[in-house]
Amino acid sequence: MSFKSPQYQLSNLRPVLTLVAIAWLLGSLGLSWLVNSVLIIVGLLLVAPAIAFFGFQWWLSRSLVADKCPVCQFEFTGLNNTQLECPNCGEGLSVENSHFHRITPAGTIDVTAVEVPTKLLEE
Repeated sequence: MSFKSPQYQLSNLRPVLTLVAIAWLLGSLGLSWLVNSVLIIVGLLLVAPAIAFFGFQWWLSRSLVADKCPVCQFEFTGLNNTQLECPNCGEGLSVENSHFHRITPAGTIDVTAVEVPTKLLEE
């Protein structure tokens, strides 16, 4: 069983104690604004990646749209308010209101066929 000498343990604290001494010296000379600005910058550097990570996740959850192609019914993902092509059939699509819509040239009327049940009329 070995014990570390107190001198070895204090040598690990030397950089921290040096920074504290420099901050105390600058504060006593009236330069506490410099110490505060350095602390604020270090704090921002530590917090900014976490804010960016959660902000990107929030944006991605609001922007990703999973829907089916209106032509071939292939389900895939795209970004909201963009234009893309279906990876299955190659149809040009626009993503609006969290749904895929076909891109049609101006003046073209896009019609969706609907099956209507018929009744047999007896006379």
